[in-house]
Amino acid sequence: MQTEDISQVKEPLTDTFLQPVSGGTISDDQQAFFEANGYVAGVRLLANEQVAALRSDLAELMQPEFARDPRFYEYHHNESTDAGRVLFHALGAWRVSPAFHDLLFYEPLVSAAQKLLCGRVRLWHDQIFVKPDKDGAVVSWHQDYSYWTRTKPVGHLTCWIALDDSTRENGCVHYVPGSHRWNLLPRGSLANDMNTVMDFLNDEQKRAFKPVATELKAGEASFHHPMTLHGSYENRSDKPRRAAVVNFIRDGVMSDSDEPLLEWVPVIPKGEKIAGPFFPLLSICDATKTG
Repeated sequence: MQTEDISQVKEPLTDTFLQPVSGGTISDDQQAFFEANGYVAGVRLLANEQVAALRSDLAELMQPEFARDPRFYEYHHNESTDAGRVLFHALGAWRVSPAFHDLLFYEPLVSAAQKLLCGRVRLWHDQIFVKPDKDGAVVSWHQDYSYWTRTKPVGHLTCWIALDDSTRENGCVHYVPGSHRWNLLPRGSLANDMNTVMDFLNDEQKRAFKPVATELKAGEASFHHPMTLHGSYENRSDKPRRAAVVNFIRDGVMSDSDEPLLEWVPVIPKGEKIAGPFFPLLSICDATKTG
């Protein structure tokens, strides 16, 4: 098993993502939809060969020996407490896998993030999710920022990339339009009960709770605001539902904690700008700088 921490390399390691796919940009209409609804879906981002490279590296990263690899910030063979319903979830693949590393420097992805965040962007952290066929667990309704309150202000963005066709049957992501304007809700467990959130909604929010399924083809992506309520149901199909996730912050977001922002990462003192080698600047013109 390779043990080099490739996060220290701030340029592509391979040519997998050097050729942008046609159509991988955010239009003004899509930006307006995002601002109104808190998400936008169906953005064609990756070519088939790029999806295949990520799938290949993902298959290796799911091998048992990686559970002890200190390059991962988190690694869960099953995030669910129910052994019969599996959600594989890990943070930090960009430090281990050439394909997941190079995805971060992919021009259409970075350009889309810059447009939606209205400025230069840094990596916050990446994630990989796998719901195996027929027994994939749910991802409970949540707002991403409920996991990120150790940073401020709210200047974050999530890109969810389908590595398989993502459908209602295999547990695609659902978004609640307009919920990015709601208050911050209490956080429950990630992979168990889909109904807990209803205990925290006021009457107006309950009336507005009308989730929209975002079915995606492999290689397509959705982007969502950190306060947008979202979740996904179990995989009832005979195929896996795999996804790569990249979480961005607008350059200038600060630490709000004197503890490490991610496991084993050096402390950025409270009140200081988030920067450095683990949070590289990804703006197209500055992609090689760590700042």
